[in-house]
Amino acid sequence: MKYLNIRNILAVVALLLVSSCSKEEVSHFDTSYCSLNLWVGTEVAVYETTTYNYSYSYEEGSVTFYAQISGMPADHDRTFRLEAFGEDYDKVANTIRMEDYVIPAGEIGGTFKVYFNSQKLSDPDMFSDNDGQVSFRMVSNDIFSIGTENRQEFTVVLKNYLAKPDNWDTANFPKMPLSRYFGTYSKVKYQFMIEVLGLIDFEINNNAQTGYDEATNTVSIIYAESYLKQKLQSALNDYNATHDTPLTDEFGALVTF
Repeated sequence: MKYLNIRNILAVVALLLVSSCSKEEVSHFDTSYCSLNLWVGTEVAVYETTTYNYSYSYEEGSVTFYAQISGMPADHDRTFRLEAFGEDYDKVANTIRMEDYVIPAGEIGGTFKVYFNSQKLSDPDMFSDNDGQVSFRMVSNDIFSIGTENRQEFTVVLKNYLAKPDNWDTANFPKMPLSRYFGTYSKVKYQFMIEVLGLIDFEINNNAQTGYDEATNTVSIIYAESYLKQKLQSALNDYNATHDTPLTDEFGALVTF
């Protein structure tokens, strides 16, 4: 006995349904309609809120957001812009940099960034005691409609405090103090280190067998001396060469490594 393939059965049913409809009953999918969904988090973990700490970058840092269309890909690039708003927007407007964001032809979304510059804060201690916030949404245009509920905007909680690491000046062996490799602590120096290295509250361990262990946020002595310190020295040289004045800390002293 022969059995009909399930795909063939579905195709026949679909054909009968279509043929039973009159011309007036046939609806067409609007391929020109396209909305834009915005969120923070990850590609698969959708959140409406994230955090930015001005202290983690000496100059300009960023927040990553995601944008994805509900609709059909296009054969041309499509551009959108964001606008910032919210209770603390006026305080930080000059610190925010946004771009003309582009979803390339054939794509349905991408990863994008909003930038914040700590050097442009009107008060360097702003948000040190109380958090602020600013929100972002798409600027209305003729290409995209606003996204689905809970994906129409995202909010960035603003912070601005940086504690001196407990292991900067002292550490219990086999852990080593950071000062042994990076010198005297200052907030500006630590900000610069975080911006260049992408590490915060890390430890140097005399017994470490690998250069950097992400699980424990631990680096070896050799890695600290031959890689991290040299990377910081190179970045500092580049900074000083491209700015009118060399990098100085909050006490007016030159930053060195």
